Amino acid sequence: MQFKLGCELSYTLTAPSTFIFNIGVAQNTRQQVLDETLSITPTIEMEEYVVPETATRFLRVNPAAGDLHIRYNALVELSHVWADPLDIPETPTTTLPLQVVPYLFPSRYCQSDRLMNLAQAEFGDLLPGYSRVTAICNWIYDNVAYLSGSTNQHTSAYDTAVERAGVCRDFAHLAIAFCRALGTPARFVSGYAYQLNPPDFHAFFEAYLGDRWYLFDATRLVPMAGLVRIGTGKDAADVSFATIFGTIEMTKMQVFIDRLQPPETSEAPSDQAVSTA
Repeated sequence: MQFKLGCELSYTLTAPSTFIFNIGVAQNTRQQVLDETLSITPTIEMEEYVVPETATRFLRVNPAAGDLHIRYNALVELSHVWADPLDIPETPTTTLPLQVVPYLFPSRYCQSDRLMNLAQAEFGDLLPGYSRVTAICNWIYDNVAYLSGSTNQHTSAYDTAVERAGVCRDFAHLAIAFCRALGTPARFVSGYAYQLNPPDFHAFFEAYLGDRWYLFDATRLVPMAGLVRIGTGKDAADVSFATIFGTIEMTKMQVFIDRLQPPETSEAPSDQAVSTA
């Protein structure tokens, strides 16, 4: 399955500033960048760092005062792993790969330690595995209103559980916190999302089950097979599309993703679990 995607970002700077962008598609065995271009106006030096474990790509630029314009375009091919949810168990902590263990711990936006009682009350009696993570997503979808502008960069999973409103990053943070509270490793994923309306960067999450990471999205706004990974981390603090040190004003943000017509064999039943890691 192939997608054309990208973004345009424009800023006005009142003084020299530093930007750390996370907008480039991650490359792994299931997600290949076939072609990509990145242009920055005015032309300035840029540095890139790729996180070895997650393939998250950070781009640093240090522009002078004035206008800054960035355009990123990519052609991406996804090779999904499809699995029957009934065959996906939870992995006991005794046998979890050690590199996965950090995703059991509370983090800045996912205070699983503060949500253990609620998680146990709502999901503690359910059979561990893919079905329980699905139940977490169902609970969030049914109990938390998706409401643009209802939260800000300080809103945490605990806040969302109390206020019962949020956007995609809040849905992901709450799901991650519930999973960790129940002993299931979970991590935050940012990406491009096919059919998201209006187009924007999207937040979803992964839970480690069986022997791999599986994708979940409690918002139910887009098809799971249309999620293209940008960054992966403990929570949104690790993978913001732009971290800015300076005084700036954003003047434009445009995100797009279009699907190229695939062969029918690339389709899968909607009840299948999806992994791209």
